[in-house]
Amino acid sequence: MEKHMRILIAVVMSLLLVACGTTEYVVSTKDGTLITAYGKPVLDEETGMYKYYDQDGKELYLTKDEVAQIMER
Repeated sequence: MEKHMRILIAVVMSLLLVACGTTEYVVSTKDGTLITAYGKPVLDEETGMYKYYDQDGKELYLTKDEVAQIMER
């Protein structure tokens, strides 16, 4: 039982460290929408698209022309 508790505590601590390590960014679009991105959005120059991740870790894209500003939260 004690071994299982130690493993559980180690897993919980690891998850907390990972969650705290991700910086949130707010992406403001030209139409006024505010989007929260987890990790800094990355621009792919070839496609003209910003790649970012939402709160569920889903990979999403915005065109460079849609983005007005990216701010660290």
